[in-house]
Amino acid sequence: MEIQLHPLDWVVIAVYSVGIVAVGLYVARRVKQTSDYFLGRRGFNVWLIIGQAFGVGTHAEMPVSLAGAVYQSGYSAIWYQWKNLFITPFYWILGPMFRRVGRTTIGEVYEDRYGNFMGGVYTIFALAFFTFSMGAMLKGAGKLVSAASGGTVSPNTVVLVMTVTFLLYSFVGGLVAAAYTDFVQSFFIIALSFLLIPLGLSRVGGFSGIRETLDPAMLSMVTPGDVGVFTILMLTINGLVGIVAQPHMLAAIGTGKDERSCRIGMAYGNFVKRFCTVGWALVGLIVVVMLADTGGVLADREDAFGFATKELLFPGAVGLMIACVLAANMSTCSAFTVDGGALFTQNFYRRYLAPDKSDRHYLMVGRFSGVTVTTLGVIFGLLFEIVLEAFLFTETMAAFMGISMFGAISWRRANRYGAFASLVTSSLLFFYLTYEEYGVLLRWEAANFGYSLLLGFVSLAVVSWLTPPESKERLDPFYKRLNTHKQLDEETGEEVVVDEPGHDLLVAHLFDLELSKGLGRFYRRFRVDINGLVFAFGVVVIIIALGRGILLLP
Repeated sequence: MEIQLHPLDWVVIAVYSVGIVAVGLYVARRVKQTSDYFLGRRGFNVWLIIGQAFGVGTHAEMPVSLAGAVYQSGYSAIWYQWKNLFITPFYWILGPMFRRVGRTTIGEVYEDRYGNFMGGVYTIFALAFFTFSMGAMLKGAGKLVSAASGGTVSPNTVVLVMTVTFLLYSFVGGLVAAAYTDFVQSFFIIALSFLLIPLGLSRVGGFSGIRETLDPAMLSMVTPGDVGVFTILMLTINGLVGIVAQPHMLAAIGTGKDERSCRIGMAYGNFVKRFCTVGWALVGLIVVVMLADTGGVLADREDAFGFATKELLFPGAVGLMIACVLAANMSTCSAFTVDGGALFTQNFYRRYLAPDKSDRHYLMVGRFSGVTVTTLGVIFGLLFEIVLEAFLFTETMAAFMGISMFGAISWRRANRYGAFASLVTSSLLFFYLTYEEYGVLLRWEAANFGYSLLLGFVSLAVVSWLTPPESKERLDPFYKRLNTHKQLDEETGEEVVVDEPGHDLLVAHLFDLELSKGLGRFYRRFRVDINGLVFAFGVVVIIIALGRGILLLP
């Protein structure tokens, strides 16, 4: 969908790019050591964690693909993005876990719990995750911005300019710069979600115009045929199991100054994304009505977002929309750069190549290794045509890796043999079933995923029971950290223990709930988890009601 840019659009894009680099470099002054660079000294407030959770989890292709799906299938296609809506409340109980483990990377968590071999397996997975994910996001954003510029700039040029931009502040400021720029860029992502709505509604006669023009079936929220209840259930389980093993989660969520920041940031940062999904879906409906008036049809459903941009926005606003697209992907890529550097430095370089160097030395290695991981992602995105397939591979593997992560946190008897067996058996069964049914290795299908995940959990349990347990010397320190509630003392800069009842973690005591001692005691132990979980499910109901009710407005 070709759009010619006005000089004012280029000015807006330039101001955005310079401004976001300036923000990143300004806050980078705080970075003095690796704890600053990789973790922000675990001192981020709740707003920064919300910004990180929202920014890192939202990519430019999401509004484009959803608007296209709604254009083709109707409002019910909103469930393509709302598939994770029902797991979002559980983020409230997972958030503090990432802080309590007290490590820089999830790879270190695997080493603590299962030993060096599983730490190495996880490191390989995580580096592949960062490389493939960045390649896919950069390539997708490059195509979008190139199309939005009317072909004035090539996709590869866009990728290179984006990369240089976020590397400038990520290299110097690490997670501190990434967190503050994510917070700023989250407002651009919200603008991306709703900028087109008021202009589109005025064009089609408001919500009443939408209702009068479209068949009621197009406005139904009943799930589309290929996203039924069982599929949503499997996607929910996929997201819940996979989220704990995604390698950027510890830095994005576990760096709050206290557990409240981690809980609110992870849950409500993602609720902001679920709210923005309503805006993406409305764009699709508006395009259907606009084309119904002219009798036109889009050649490709994913042109819907570009069509709305071309028809509705004025000079300067198109540039703002492109800046929003850049923000949606640069917020994620900057975090991946820092996290990739941390993973290589902490789990490989520091452990095997140079164990006794100064903190300043590791800081420099972290910076350059982050650039290297990013460069690999750029090369992969520019030179290979299987970027999407590779991205789907790492997303699928995250769920199968998550089996052992849940075992590590929730079940003391889980060991390294069961952890490795769960990964191998679930992966092999999934790829076998997929190839047998579709003739390809990478195609997500609910039943195949369900069988594979079940086998993975069974393998974890059976193999762990049949092999020697992990040593008490390994397990006791690990679970002591999981059962210790700490927060940052902002005056001293030190971590202090918080001795308050009600802060036990459900996920860490899944096999130790002590329900036989009474529901009252159960509630007192897990009060913060339970209250937050119930409230968050109330938010789910509100968001669904909002998504339905907004169509009833005049």
